[in-house]
Amino acid sequence: MLKEKNLDIFFQNYLKKESIFVNKQTLQVAFVPDEIVHRDDQVRQIASVIAPALRLERPSNLFIYGKTGTGKTLTVKHTTDKLVSVAQKESVSLQKIYVNCKLKNVADTEYRLIASLARQLGKPLPSTGLPTEDIYKAFFSTVDSEKQLVILILDEIDQLVKKAGDDVLYNLTRINEELKNSQISLIGISNDLLFVDNLDPRVKSSLSEEELLFPPYNAIQLQDLLLNRSAIAFRKGAVESGVVEKCAAFAAREHGDARRALELLRVAGELADRKGAATVGVSDVDAAEEKIEKDKIVDLVTTQPRQAQLVLYSVVSISNGSNKFIFTGEVYEMYKKYCTVVGLRPLTQRRLSDILSEFDMLGIITARVISKGRYGRTREIMLAQQATTPAVKRILEESLNL
Repeated sequence: MLKEKNLDIFFQNYLKKESIFVNKQTLQVAFVPDEIVHRDDQVRQIASVIAPALRLERPSNLFIYGKTGTGKTLTVKHTTDKLVSVAQKESVSLQKIYVNCKLKNVADTEYRLIASLARQLGKPLPSTGLPTEDIYKAFFSTVDSEKQLVILILDEIDQLVKKAGDDVLYNLTRINEELKNSQISLIGISNDLLFVDNLDPRVKSSLSEEELLFPPYNAIQLQDLLLNRSAIAFRKGAVESGVVEKCAAFAAREHGDARRALELLRVAGELADRKGAATVGVSDVDAAEEKIEKDKIVDLVTTQPRQAQLVLYSVVSISNGSNKFIFTGEVYEMYKKYCTVVGLRPLTQRRLSDILSEFDMLGIITARVISKGRYGRTREIMLAQQATTPAVKRILEESLNL
């Protein structure tokens, strides 16, 4: 434990120490580089769709989809930033609004989304309290207050529909019918490849006037991306041979997720920096992979409902830090005992089995059904390696007040 005086010395020494990073921000997901690697075709296609905005002609609505980490948001931000930059130089009245619909208190409801859009255009509106119709009127009047074109980017648009329904999309796709001076063009971004198919047909026909699919990166493309970023993120010579290749290989294994690759490289660098190393080595990538997996398990555990946490705690308690297989019946008996302790009404064994299946899909446990001959079938359960850590048990105990 660092004492107060020693803590001052620690921080002072930290400032004196040379970091292996030069600009760590370039490894963050939110960073938009000047050059987008291996997305030239997508940049060209997006640019060709939105270019009419420079003549104040409304571009077609554009729907972009692809798996997580395929560069959708990055490419859209990069291309629209360039568009707005040219518009400013040419004195074209063009605005861009970006909303991440997954963020809490931003797009949880139709009201909050429209209020957020109005605020980004300079109209101060409360987050709650007014009739939704009044919020729409305020937004319409703000947009239409001058001759302009607004490009509205709705990232994670599928999350908006899950939380607020598709009426809000219907209203936004029809908004130009209400405007006299200005126009709005929509760009929707989603990880759900089937999202559009489940929309109301009226919304579907309006939203996806143009569609663009982003394919996953392969290992070679991820290496190029990481080399590009690491060159400006780290001091020269700070990244050892094999580090970038290993980060790319890990991420390529998980469907070509560039976010995953960048996160691995960043965390590996942070771990090396903390121990005072002059370079990032392959062993740091292995340590980063383990740390990220543990953190992911912890995040999953803390966001589960109490009943699900209790089921998992029962598995953790029986496993007792080992990787041995246990049976559903054992888990259910332990779970019922803990229900008594915390004052919860036990679920049925069938519902408990459903929860275990969900944990299996999330990668927290491994479950397999085995035959016991004339005694029927049962399920063998094993905790994932990352879930056997004392931290997971401690977090569950704190959450459940055990």
